[in-house]
Amino acid sequence: MTDVHTHHMAAERAEMPTSHSWTIVNADYARFAPLPAACYSVGIHPWRAHEATEEAVAQLQQVARHPQVVAIGEAGLDKLAEASMTLQQQLFERQVELSEALDKPLIVHLVKASEELLQTKKRLQPKQPWIVHGFRGKPQLAEMLLRQGCYLSFGEHYQEETLRAVPLQRLLMETDESTVPISVLYERASRLRGITSATLQEIVTENLKRIMNKQ
Repeated sequence: MTDVHTHHMAAERAEMPTSHSWTIVNADYARFAPLPAACYSVGIHPWRAHEATEEAVAQLQQVARHPQVVAIGEAGLDKLAEASMTLQQQLFERQVELSEALDKPLIVHLVKASEELLQTKKRLQPKQPWIVHGFRGKPQLAEMLLRQGCYLSFGEHYQEETLRAVPLQRLLMETDESTVPISVLYERASRLRGITSATLQEIVTENLKRIMNKQ
């Protein structure tokens, strides 16, 4: 089953994409040690923006070029984080640039900074897809992000009204840090959408393939 964003590092959760599944493990770029045939994302989280020295950014840029790294992130904006929004914005834009330079999609962490994120996307006009992970917002916010071309990824916690409203072609699923199996999350989401779990799995996998330019 496709899991767009997970922090679980078990080998069985980190398989290369097949016709029916794909798991992307979020890894620490500073200790990057890829398992054989696994897929990863790497980035500097806004919670760590105040630690992002030039050396750290350079190391991220190097690791991000690894062929098993298929996405950049988590990167983003979080008004509850310790770092100033100015510092977060600067770091976020550097990771947007990295995503564009490497032709790898961006996995976005967004907390209470939707206006700033949307303004950034409009200004930078990135070509790579942005995946707003762990989305818990209201349908109105979802609509604004969707209008700007974002994909929305849902985990254990979300507003059911929003999940029902998002077009299936822009919907993704993830475990993030949850210990709830991805199969359980698919079952719950599929019931809300009135389709089978197998159908939802197929749709999400096709969405991720499209994001990764695999078809």
